[in-house]
Amino acid sequence: MNCERFITPDLKEREALILNAEEKMFAMEYEIFIDVRSKVAGHTKELQLISQALAELDVILSFATVAAEKKYSRPVIDEKGAINIKAGRHPVVEAMLGENMFVPNDTDMDREKARFSLITGPNMAGKSTYMRQVCLICLMAQAGSFVPAEEATIPLIDRVFTRIGAMDDIYAGQSTFMVEMTETANIINNATPKSLIILDEIGRGTSTFDGMSIAAAVAEFIHTKINAYTLFATHYHEITQLADKHPGMKNLNTLVKKEGDKVIFLHRIVEGAADQSYGIEVAKLAGLPDEIVSRAKEIYGTLEMVESGVAKTRSGKKERTAKEQMGLF
Repeated sequence: MNCERFITPDLKEREALILNAEEKMFAMEYEIFIDVRSKVAGHTKELQLISQALAELDVILSFATVAAEKKYSRPVIDEKGAINIKAGRHPVVEAMLGENMFVPNDTDMDREKARFSLITGPNMAGKSTYMRQVCLICLMAQAGSFVPAEEATIPLIDRVFTRIGAMDDIYAGQSTFMVEMTETANIINNATPKSLIILDEIGRGTSTFDGMSIAAAVAEFIHTKINAYTLFATHYHEITQLADKHPGMKNLNTLVKKEGDKVIFLHRIVEGAADQSYGIEVAKLAGLPDEIVSRAKEIYGTLEMVESGVAKTRSGKKERTAKEQMGLF
């Protein structure tokens, strides 16, 4: 289809103005950018000093604000190597629970008498929270912050190592236990006497005897060879006997009050070893059906009888046959 355009000089001028406006706008913006960049480059040193000062002021102001609002205290840095914390608290958990809801705990560690703590007790009773709060208090103190405690004396720590939780790495072909052992090996190979190590449930991803043996061996190696400050939580009550063998190692446990079939977690850390883990009670709290809980208690009683029979056998008394043991179930 044929067509014909009619223009006037005024329309032609406006057309050129509209078509070239965007291009001219980008060119002007770039010229302005180049000019600003050149002027800023001429004051690079001054701007960097101002930025550094503002960053430091921001950190100090944040530390001061939190310390005032949360009633933190000023820590003492002790080069002699003692970790003494009075009424220490976990800053994150405390913030979630609300004021006066968190149960504080003391920590008393030194190079000679108590650099390694074996912590036992039931799940959900506060072992992991306690270990993490000690770690965070030490970290905050060395960062220049006040800490969530009534009083705190903290040594110079070169590194913090943690092995907490259970996870796999299926993309790398590693099982939960393999990840656990890999992380433990990394800690063993890199920790120094000035390090703080937190280990939670080493050896739980394999059989009972394998796991217990690994946990005991790792604890002994860290205590005797590395000499690092260590908090070591475990459900293997048998290895609490290590504290009797190694000076500088002590037992701690989470205080529990039992009323009938119910357990009340007091979230208090006290000296001594726990006598049991209350796993069945925790399972009940989690919502397992009563039928499963009752059956678990029956099996638990059976296993105690079997264990008692094994102990008697070792002491020279009559051995219980495998058929008799299985009949107990």
